[in-house]
Amino acid sequence: MTTPQNRSNPTIATDKEGYLKNLSDWSPKVAESLAAQCNIELSDEHWELINLAQRFYHLYNLSPAMRPLVKYAKMELGANKGNSIYFLKLFPDSPAKTLSKIAGLPRPDNCL
Repeated sequence: MTTPQNRSNPTIATDKEGYLKNLSDWSPKVAESLAAQCNIELSDEHWELINLAQRFYHLYNLSPAMRPLVKYAKMELGANKGNSIYFLKLFPDSPAKTLSKIAGLPRPDNCL
């Protein structure tokens, strides 16, 4: 499966679930494309969580499942953003999976 880019960039390879095959292919434009496939228009709030998930990944070398992600958000962003309801509003259905996908990270191991 591939993710379409703008006409000047080649397509980006993804697996059958839409995660990047090569994490180094990620860019903000790729994130916009992946988000559009999930029917999400990225706002500043989305970008804040995308950056948070990427920091988590680089710190712990794994994609965050929901509980550790919410705990990390609470530590980094405060209680008003460090809760599952906030994540669900921005990334419906499966926030950790969707957020990881858009952030260009591997699929979290402990997510359904």
